[in-house]
Amino acid sequence: MATLHASLFAPATRGGTRLTPLRLAAFSSLTLPIYAAQGPLAVYLPAIYAEHYGLSLATIGLIFLLERVWGAVADPLIGVLGDYGSSRLGRRRTWILAGAVVYAAAASTLFFPPAGFGAPLLAGALFLFYLGWSMIQIPYLAWSGEISRDYDERTRIATYGTVAGSIALLLVLILPTVIDQLRPDDAALKLASFGLVVIGGLVVTLPLALTAVEDNSRPPVANARMPFARAVRLILGETLLLRVILSDFAVTTGQLIRSALIVFFVSAYMRRPEWASGLFLFQFVFGIAAGPIWLRISTRLGKHRTAILGELVQVAINLGLLLVTPARFPLLLALTLAQGLAQGSGNLMLRSMVADVADKHRLETGADRTTLFFSVFSLTSKAGMAAAIGIALPLVAWLGFTPGAANSPAALHGLLLVFALGPAAAHLISAASLYRFPLDQAEHARIRRALAD
Repeated sequence: MATLHASLFAPATRGGTRLTPLRLAAFSSLTLPIYAAQGPLAVYLPAIYAEHYGLSLATIGLIFLLERVWGAVADPLIGVLGDYGSSRLGRRRTWILAGAVVYAAAASTLFFPPAGFGAPLLAGALFLFYLGWSMIQIPYLAWSGEISRDYDERTRIATYGTVAGSIALLLVLILPTVIDQLRPDDAALKLASFGLVVIGGLVVTLPLALTAVEDNSRPPVANARMPFARAVRLILGETLLLRVILSDFAVTTGQLIRSALIVFFVSAYMRRPEWASGLFLFQFVFGIAAGPIWLRISTRLGKHRTAILGELVQVAINLGLLLVTPARFPLLLALTLAQGLAQGSGNLMLRSMVADVADKHRLETGADRTTLFFSVFSLTSKAGMAAAIGIALPLVAWLGFTPGAANSPAALHGLLLVFALGPAAAHLISAASLYRFPLDQAEHARIRRALAD
């Protein structure tokens, strides 16, 4: 068995080496407990906390927004610190292990709420949860960008992570669908099932990911310790990075406005509460197949053109929701299927593009800022989640919508408008951010050759 393990997970070499599917799947498995939490946080927890724990939508939205203020400092700080130092385990592994402890402890509070659970405890647990998330995700993304320097291989690595994330979301969507059929309105059981997947998944996948690929990351000689203010100025001076993270912020905001409102939309507007979990599940069944499709497209069009195409497709899909009425449920099913096939196109390409931008920066400055760049990418992704919940929930509440109550036609129409137009506008901004992006495959090949000299 030891010989088999050694052959499967032999150290990876950097450059153009193509990783075996088994090793890449093992490394990507850590995405499962991360994405498994993202779905419930955006889709189910706000509704459950509002309906069963007495928290208002405005309070929940405010807590998520305040968490991002905290994250705006914590995430770049993790990025700055992550580009320095070393340990016997490897600097990526060390951060991930420490983050896993914080992540699991906070998740136990969010998914297994103790007696007296309210706004203060939600805020504290959420702040620690996202801190642990950042301590795992930022070095993990940086590590994934360091495995290979090849333009297309990086997209392949990102594709495995995207597919693993879709599988995780599929799993956490199956659970509430089954629970709705067996024990409807059992909010505590739903939360517990999410918690078991997140914490149990972390226990299983953490050793797989940490042993799948060699952690050879070392801070280059050119790296010098950098004050936080200088790190901020460096980021603001990287135009290509700013365009990528703006695109990622927009696409994440659009996706999660839809996620935050879909339970309310299906239950209240469509008047089909039995489909509230099933429809999201339906979307992600097709989402699992989407990653390889967009990978194939990107080898022909390049990353930024593929991302633009995917975002424009999602603009059209979300505008199509304006035609949906309670009597046109088949149209909603068709648009949900299309959304599943289109989802992840932008996230997949953008994640890979960050590593390419880091290569360009290393060529120009001699310093490797991969972790710092991915920390900003991680920050904007989570800021998109906070913005979606912090804006969409108070907005529909302001328009008169109340969860679990009899809502007026005007309030339901307001819910429809936010559900459709919010994501459409966000995806359009995401596409516009990448228009005429100069770092394509040919330019990246030139950068790789220059770095090799």
